[in-house]
Amino acid sequence: MDDFEHSGDPAGRRVASIGILVGQMRKALRARHYSPHTEKAYLAWVRRLVAASGRRHPIDLKRHEVVAFLSRLATRERVSASTQIQASCALSFLFREVLGRSVAEGLPRVRPRGSRRVPVVLSHQEVEEVLAMLRGPSRLMAALLYGAGLRLAECCRLQVRDLDLERRQILVRGGKGAKDRTTLLPERLVEPLRGHLVRLHRLYLEDAGQGVERRSPPSTAFTRTGRRVEERLSPSGGSVADAGDTWGQRWVFPSSRLRADRKTGAQWRSHVHPNVLQRDFAVAVRAARLAKHATCHTLRHCFATRLLEAGHDIRTIQELLGHRDVATTLVYTRGARLARDGRRPHSPLDDQGEPIPPGPRDPRGAAG
Repeated sequence: MDDFEHSGDPAGRRVASIGILVGQMRKALRARHYSPHTEKAYLAWVRRLVAASGRRHPIDLKRHEVVAFLSRLATRERVSASTQIQASCALSFLFREVLGRSVAEGLPRVRPRGSRRVPVVLSHQEVEEVLAMLRGPSRLMAALLYGAGLRLAECCRLQVRDLDLERRQILVRGGKGAKDRTTLLPERLVEPLRGHLVRLHRLYLEDAGQGVERRSPPSTAFTRTGRRVEERLSPSGGSVADAGDTWGQRWVFPSSRLRADRKTGAQWRSHVHPNVLQRDFAVAVRAARLAKHATCHTLRHCFATRLLEAGHDIRTIQELLGHRDVATTLVYTRGARLARDGRRPHSPLDDQGEPIPPGPRDPRGAAG
């Protein structure tokens, strides 16, 4: 049992102690190395439970009330199975790790069955058409998502030292699950990256001359241990620049805007926000007139699918993608086995070898 003390308020506790509860929940998540995205999602579910229960403290809720909240997600709000599982995990963590109540006491044992959907995969020609609609760093970032299988956040947080242009490799630091891995650097991107780094170095010299620091944005301002990034880079408590902000530590895709510290007024430059590429990519997909619904993460699906179609083994693809479980990799590549050269099943409709001619026109004018 952890040393998270209850507030000691009587039954019916409300706003003040709920604020304390959120702080306790955040502290427990960071102590257990949960990612910032998971922290944000879990806290949102706690607040949602509190709102649904009339601003009552969760420790005062009965088991059937919590079960009813999770059931309403599926029956009334019709959320997906993965969303309901996330809500169940968040509340399980709350009752087990923060409030000291067992999972069986607060939550149902049965979990919804996840959906098995085939991910959207673009053809190589479709990817090229989308890339042709992008400009500047957004085109280079999208090409890395497709050519290296990066996640969007991983691409945004790339540092200069992570690119090995000679060995054609990219080092992904602190990926999902706080894991480092090495992935491919496409040959076609070597020269574009060289030119990009030349322009980036000029910006680095300008920032250094003006005393501009390099920092992570507020959403990634904490490490897995809950300590601020500035403290990790500078144990003495100084600024990032004091900790030796070198050229190698600079973002490959920096933000175009400078920010100012509210307390000291010092200027700093974070990496580009993921929303920038998401917006540009959505515009490019519409401009390319694709019939498929594609997002930035679709390019990662395409990367895995192309490797599987080329005959690479699933374990190699798993390592390049950074998956802990090979079952996750199989989800990414579901349906790709049909496109393997020499192993595609033969359709009985192709036995005749002649194209099917169009049928006679429907006299009623219907499409058939």
